[in-house]
Order: sequence, then structure tokens, then C-alpha cells
Amino acid sequence: MAPSSLSVLVAATPSLQRHGLLATLHEAWPDLTTDTTSDASQLAQLVRHHNYALAIIDGLLPGLRLPEHLLPLWPRLPVLLLTGSRLPAAVRQQLLQAGTVALLPYHTTPAHIVEAVERLLRDLRSALPVAPPATRRAAAPATAFSRRELEVLRLVVADCCNQEIADRLYLSVRTVESHRRALLQKAGAKTLVGLVVQAVREGWVAVA
Repeated sequence: MAPSSLSVLVAATPSLQRHGLLATLHEAWPDLTTDTTSDASQLAQLVRHHNYALAIIDGLLPGLRLPEHLLPLWPRLPVLLLTGSRLPAAVRQQLLQAGTVALLPYHTTPAHIVEAVERLLRDLRSALPVAPPATRRAAAPATAFSRRELEVLRLVVADCCNQEIADRLYLSVRTVESHRRALLQKAGAKTLVGLVVQAVREGWVAVA
């Protein structure tokens, strides 16, 4: 019998990107409960002591060894692994053979994350009501972002500081600060975390 609510384990570093992921999940499943960890060595212990329905794991989590750290989770727990193109082919094949592991690239949309989670939880779909992602209309900012502002926003979502953004885009730190103020104003966000959550939720930038 399916539980009255679902609990999901999210293993990722405490970043703005993780905030965006959690916001995406809670918007799709308002009654969802989530636990977070940034310690790959805790995965097996957490799974043993909690009745999670799913684990979402950042493939770049420091200390994560694949597939070793996922072995204790199989086959009792579906796993959604956010991964990049650098994952060795042999490891990728081993993960896919597990049957309960789904791979999703970092550069994906919030709707695709929700679809992947829903697919993994298909046996528990009656546990929580969820609106299909396709029925949700993304809200554009009141004033459109410029190309440069979008470049800055992508780096903000990637947890880059002002100096890092300035170096990557060949701008001054003062110019970056100006772009960030404009982004907050156009998005109607009060804080940087709020801006990132909104950007990821509405699909203004790809999750990187």
C-alpha cells in the first residue's frame, strides 16, 4: 500500500541550484517531504533508516563514487542521477543495467525533472496529486531580460560569485552588480535565492 505522502532524499551540495531543484519538486508535489545531504558516505545509512520513495543524487557530489555508493540503494530505491557527459561509458552502462536508476543531464528543464521523477514513482502515483507539467504555463518576467542579463543569470544559478562572473564575461564587478540589480528588479524577486528559484522554476535558464 502506498504511503499517504512521499519522502525523497536529495543528495547535493547546499547551493542555489539545490534550492531551485527543491522548489521545483515542492511545486509539483506540495505534500512532498524532502531530506537533504551533502555527504555521499551517508547515503546507505539514510536509506536504511528512512522509507524514501526516491533518491535524487548530484553526480558531481564531492566524494561520490559510482557505482559503489549506489549499490546499497539497489533495488529497493529508485535513483535519479543528475550527470554530465564525462561519466565513463562503462559506469553509465552499469548504472542503466540496474533498472532502478535513471540518468538525467545537468542541462535540463524543471519540467523534465518532474517528468523523470513521476516516471520513477509511477507505482506510487496515487499517493500525491500532481498537475502534469505540460499544463503549467511558465511566467515570463514583467520586463524581458537582455542577452547579457541572461548570461549573468546563468552564472548566478551556477553559484558563481561577482568576480567569477566578471572574469568569465570580461566585465567589471561593478557592471555585474548592475546586471544583478536589474535581474532582481525585472523578476520582482527580493533576494538572490528567490531569483534563482524563480529562474529554475520558470525555465528562464537551463539547469547547469
